[in-house]
Amino acid sequence: MLQSLAQTPYAEWVRESLWGWPLALTFHAFGTAAVIGLIFIISLRLLGLFRTIPYTSLNRLFPVIWIGVVCQVLSGFSLWMTKPDQYIGAGMFVSKFTFVIIGIVVTAFFQNTIKREAAAWEAKGAVSSRGVIFAAAAVLVWAAVLVTGRLTAYL
Repeated sequence: MLQSLAQTPYAEWVRESLWGWPLALTFHAFGTAAVIGLIFIISLRLLGLFRTIPYTSLNRLFPVIWIGVVCQVLSGFSLWMTKPDQYIGAGMFVSKFTFVIIGIVVTAFFQNTIKREAAAWEAKGAVSSRGVIFAAAAVLVWAAVLVTGRLTAYL
């Protein structure tokens, strides 16, 4: 079944055309940059940096993060389709995919925590321990996605 995915016209276009692979890889890079960059900014704010950014305004960044996740998933699937057997056989890809799933779940909980608690943090002037834990977890998981994603290309 995996081999039949690799033989679809779309997978062949991505793998063999002048524009397929570079276009998919570019979308993948921009999606990754948006997700990781914004997660780091939000997390650093919750850890005390960027004090001029109100906690309540952080919610506005999550739609961009989710657009980045969609770009990552669609472009990642496009890249994966070109050689699914090889990627599935590589332990690093499986690790990356696992971290992506965990990252999506943690990000959803992180967003929900900010949505529910940001006004209270604003009033109190401090972030709850729950907020700090989700900030640290999100940074660690998405950093793991970045590292394992890069290693997938080499191992």
